[in-house]
Amino acid sequence: MTEPARDKKKPIYDVVGIGNAIVDVLAHVDDAFLKRHALTKGTMALVNADQARGIYAAMPPGTEASGGSVANSMAGIASLGGKGAYIGKVRNDQLGEVFAHDLRALGVEFRTAPATDGPATARCFVFVTPDAQRTMNTFLGACIHLGPEDVDGATVAAGKITYLEGYLWDSPRAIAAMRKAITIAHEAGRKVAFSLSDPFCVDRHRDEFRALVEDEIDILLANEAEICSLYQAPHFDRALQSVHARGDLVAALTRSAKGAVVAIGAEVHVIDAVPIPRVIDTTGAGDLFAAGFLFGYARGLDLGICGRLGAIAAGEVIGHFGARPETSLAALVREHLPELV
Repeated sequence: MTEPARDKKKPIYDVVGIGNAIVDVLAHVDDAFLKRHALTKGTMALVNADQARGIYAAMPPGTEASGGSVANSMAGIASLGGKGAYIGKVRNDQLGEVFAHDLRALGVEFRTAPATDGPATARCFVFVTPDAQRTMNTFLGACIHLGPEDVDGATVAAGKITYLEGYLWDSPRAIAAMRKAITIAHEAGRKVAFSLSDPFCVDRHRDEFRALVEDEIDILLANEAEICSLYQAPHFDRALQSVHARGDLVAALTRSAKGAVVAIGAEVHVIDAVPIPRVIDTTGAGDLFAAGFLFGYARGLDLGICGRLGAIAAGEVIGHFGARPETSLAALVREHLPELV
């Protein structure tokens, strides 16, 4: 594929996302299913190939859809009318082709070369209980092969924001890829955003994540459980005080039905959740909040408006099954925030 011409001084993309390229397998289950299979509700756990086969055999009929946290965010940015690029590793197999097609069909640039050997394309088994909580078991597969050589410097430098997911920290080669991207982005004068991804992920890498937050990232995205885990805080307000300690850090922190808090230093915005008739599936809520927030930030909007964009995007995705928008987010923004049109 021919490399597109790029002006190194002018960004092309609102957001360049780097994440685990995963195909989601979603199914409705009850709490008894989670108990039988020793699954902790509302969290993500990594599984190996043998475990993945066992889980797939035990789960009820489901649906398959391209996923992955940052990839879902990139789908949201595209739905908002933004321009994005994605870096992630798939295998040259059927699911890898499905993932690449789905992302490109949305208008997101995806040029990472697929692996030609090794594990299959990653998949995440998503179990949705009647309370709309999602519990995930992930086989990383080809994701573990993402490395520094996959990070195209021109693409990263052409993004206003480079968005990284904490899940990548489970692979040493992916860590090296992220550190390369951080260096390139900052040398180009761009911003770096980072998602804590999951409280168990934070537990595994707390010291490294805190060092990142202190020294290397500009925008932090997390939910209430994740930010409390990061600072080992007994409640959200105590964790927020720790966030305030770094005065130049932009923090966008979601709190489920309580909405979100967006803060930088002493500036704090409390964002209400967007009311919807019924919560169907919370899969992707944080990913889509990130999409709305980062899109607004890349466009230079007020932090409070960025938070409201995140809430609109999250509200859309929890109203249906699956982790990517089914309704144009740009149209929803015109409805909810006509002053931006």
